[in-house]
Amino acid sequence: MMSLSKANLMDVVKRQYVFKLKSYIQVFMTLVVLQLLAILFSFNGAGMMGSSNASVEVDIQFYSADIVVVFTMLWAFITAILITTKAYRNDDFAFVTNRLSSNLSNMIFLLTASILGATLAILSSYLMKVMMYFLGQQLVNTTNVTSVSVELLLGITATIFYVLLASALGYFVGMLVQLNKIFIVLIPVLFFGSLFLGEVSGKGKFVTAAFEFLFMEHSLLLFIVKIIITVGFLFTSAFVLSNRMEVRP
Repeated sequence: MMSLSKANLMDVVKRQYVFKLKSYIQVFMTLVVLQLLAILFSFNGAGMMGSSNASVEVDIQFYSADIVVVFTMLWAFITAILITTKAYRNDDFAFVTNRLSSNLSNMIFLLTASILGATLAILSSYLMKVMMYFLGQQLVNTTNVTSVSVELLLGITATIFYVLLASALGYFVGMLVQLNKIFIVLIPVLFFGSLFLGEVSGKGKFVTAAFEFLFMEHSLLLFIVKIIITVGFLFTSAFVLSNRMEVRP
């Protein structure tokens, strides 16, 4: 019996989003495992310095959550690719759905994952300090409570946009691959080819220029604006590509 009730777009998006949060729990378990692995790698330190005289020798090791952030970005990139695959797309057909609601729920899910992943990545630096303390390392803290709070907030904010950018790029790449499998080969070739030819010729360093444009910005506000525009472009392009895919019978 056919229902005559008209499905509301926002209600469908909300139901799909909640469904994905519950169904893709393994994605967040993978995040925890990767971040713990990254913390172990971070024990090698991000840098060191030392000084000594005839009677005293001081070695200072610097630790940061940079490796955890990089692992989190890779996780977001791969996760975004995975949810564009046919197996994940078919989950949406458990609801009354269309391309728009499916893409919107995916984007909101990736935004949620980015916020969670980035927050855990930055907070991992405190876990590292606790572990260092119990391992007998002497910790040196030169910042006060106020500056720590500001740095923590800024760090989480910036990292959320880094991770969101990685997920948007992964979502766009995933849609390209789903549209045509030739992009599995073509994308790495174009990426590494551009890097290699740019270095050899000294011209046309597109990848390097794009990296500097997005990641070397000193103003947080401009950085956020650039990321929002780039993420908007990638998600919109992914949505357009999804409309060109075959319709599920």
